[in-house]
Amino acid sequence: MIALVNSVTGSIKLPQLGPACTVRADGEVTLDAVQMANAATITAVGVRRKMPERAVVIALATALQESKLENLEDGDRDSLGLFQQRPSQGWGTPEQIQDPRYSAGRFYSALKKVKGWKEMKVTDAAQKVQRSAYPRAYEKWADESAVLAKALTGRATRAVECTVSGDPVLRGAAAATALAKGMRLDWGKGMGATVAQGAAVTVAVADQKAGWRYAHWLVSHSRDTGLERVRFADLEWHAPSGKWQQVTGDRAAGSGQVVAEVFN
Repeated sequence: MIALVNSVTGSIKLPQLGPACTVRADGEVTLDAVQMANAATITAVGVRRKMPERAVVIALATALQESKLENLEDGDRDSLGLFQQRPSQGWGTPEQIQDPRYSAGRFYSALKKVKGWKEMKVTDAAQKVQRSAYPRAYEKWADESAVLAKALTGRATRAVECTVSGDPVLRGAAAATALAKGMRLDWGKGMGATVAQGAAVTVAVADQKAGWRYAHWLVSHSRDTGLERVRFADLEWHAPSGKWQQVTGDRAAGSGQVVAEVFN
């Protein structure tokens, strides 16, 4: 994988395919919108399966190395998808492997079977699953994956910022319904109560970590959902600026819910 290194900060910037997303959580990572959405889905599947954050770090590092966090239609021999899993080796059908939720789930299932994986270096745990010809390659993504995992599991505040420009892909009730459906597919039954009403989706949350988990997922998937604003507690993300800003009064969502508004 080719990566650009900022000579001043030392941070790694992946090749950009579209509007940029920046993740800041004890470090900084820049992804394009496609990569960001896939990272958020990989994380959501891990959390849904009650895998610890360490597993998410390993999964993200693996996908960064194998596919640049892109859902590839081809690869070495019959390898496919985010993790370059092979139908001929029993990972699933080509259609299944190219479903990010399925492929992430298969990766976590395989990782869970690796004895002692929690104590292994990222590259060793990933290699036990992937059996790559380049077994040391995963480690170079460990730091970036830790930044992404901290943000996407909800342990960091206002950590994911994506800028979205141009006409939204969906609007109004259709966008809100599709957004709520996507959240349920990624997060499963463990997600708080979700209500899609008009041009908004509201998700009930039990605590701040859950709130930021969903808020960051929403921003990560903003390009393809028609999302205009996300509010949690006294902060609001707005698509054109891509930034989180303080809000007060009626604009504040409170700490018990995340509010997502789509373009009307």
